[in-house]
Amino acid sequence: MVALLFICLSLSLFVAFSLFKFITLEGDLTLMSKKRVKREEIEDKVVWITGASRGIGEVLAKQLASLGARLILSSRNETELERVKSQLSGKHAPQEVKVLPLDLASGEDSLREAVEKAESFFSGAGVDYMIHNAAFERPKSSALDVIEESLKATFNINVLGTLSLTRLLAPFMIRRGRGHFVVMSSAAGKVPSPGQAVYSASKFALNGYFHSLRSELNHKGIKVTVVCPGPIETSQDHGKTTSGKKVFEKRVSSARCAELTIIAATHGLKEAWVSDQPVLVVMYLMQYLPTIGYWLMDKIGGKRVEVAAQKGNTYSVGLLFGKKKAT
Repeated sequence: MVALLFICLSLSLFVAFSLFKFITLEGDLTLMSKKRVKREEIEDKVVWITGASRGIGEVLAKQLASLGARLILSSRNETELERVKSQLSGKHAPQEVKVLPLDLASGEDSLREAVEKAESFFSGAGVDYMIHNAAFERPKSSALDVIEESLKATFNINVLGTLSLTRLLAPFMIRRGRGHFVVMSSAAGKVPSPGQAVYSASKFALNGYFHSLRSELNHKGIKVTVVCPGPIETSQDHGKTTSGKKVFEKRVSSARCAELTIIAATHGLKEAWVSDQPVLVVMYLMQYLPTIGYWLMDKIGGKRVEVAAQKGNTYSVGLLFGKKKAT
């Protein structure tokens, strides 16, 4: 009897500890099992980052420079790219950092020219890592309220431009027998996202394309890592208020997101999720218990759109219980 009680107590403690650990995770279980960046996979490699002038792209550039990567920084804003370049420090930075202004919606001829320039940098070393980070996102709104202009802009940058750049760069990687695409997707590409239907659709498209691409090109030495961040804190989030009150949303820092992205890439993970709760648990529900996941999203969908319009906390557990706003 005593032995049975001991076993039950031990099992209960194990379950409680495991639950606590899961609640405090900042990423999926596989990702969190990798403890550190494999520097040897980054040092002296050529890494091309789109959307590098701010947010996660800027932080990725700084962390990769400190790991000894040679960088190509792209975005539409050349002035901001030069600012980021001036702030880099590491084995090569800023001496071996190239600024390559790029508009993903500019068309195939412009993208082809950018690829040829990127491949010619660093004495023609070629691109080892292509980090697709650039993205277009509008404030949350009902799916039916998205105008055609926003619909086209979202898909031109998030999908068409990113896919075209990949299609033009991949042949160079294939000829070398190596290359790695790191795709900054989103939790919205794994889970229905009320209030972000078009953005979510664009990220679902990215996930489908790049997982298919990896399956097609894996035997040719091409790797793909799809990273799906949930809510991430960037400089643009500071001072976010609603009705004069601060809105508290638990978010993973951009620095931690960048670190986990590099960990995922250097360990060759096919997909990685980066998020705090409750988004992380919803992603697990959608992956392994989709019936429950869809029920949950249907229950909060309308309320989430209303809260977004009020600029409230759209990631609050309170939405499930009928609260319109959580601050």
